[in-house]
Amino acid sequence: QVQLVESGGGLVQAGGSLRLSCAASGRTLSMAWFRQSPGKERDFVAGISRSLSFTRYAESVKGRSTISRDNAKNTVYLQMNSLKPEDTTVYYCAAGVAPSYKYWGTGTQVTVSS
Repeated sequence: QVQLVESGGGLVQAGGSLRLSCAASGRTLSMAWFRQSPGKERDFVAGISRSLSFTRYAESVKGRSTISRDNAKNTVYLQMNSLKPEDTTVYYCAAGVAPSYKYWGTGTQVTVSS
């Protein structure tokens, strides 16, 4: 069983930046970030392979976000720039074999004020 703990969320003005972190309790394969607003489906944001050779982004964040990971620390990061109010929601970390991620964090809130 792998536990995931997200951090780095918060309140930021539009145009600002945040870096989300997700620390895993053990070795993981693919890792990803999703986001979900109340009453809506959970949407994929970005994913990265363990080898670091493969990354993928949702169109909504492409060019504004960068996913990275440090395997020595079992941690994945999501650097988000040029944040927009529509980026406001809860962000979740996931780990496992893409696209059927087995492990999920409890989420971190990102709020972008206009």
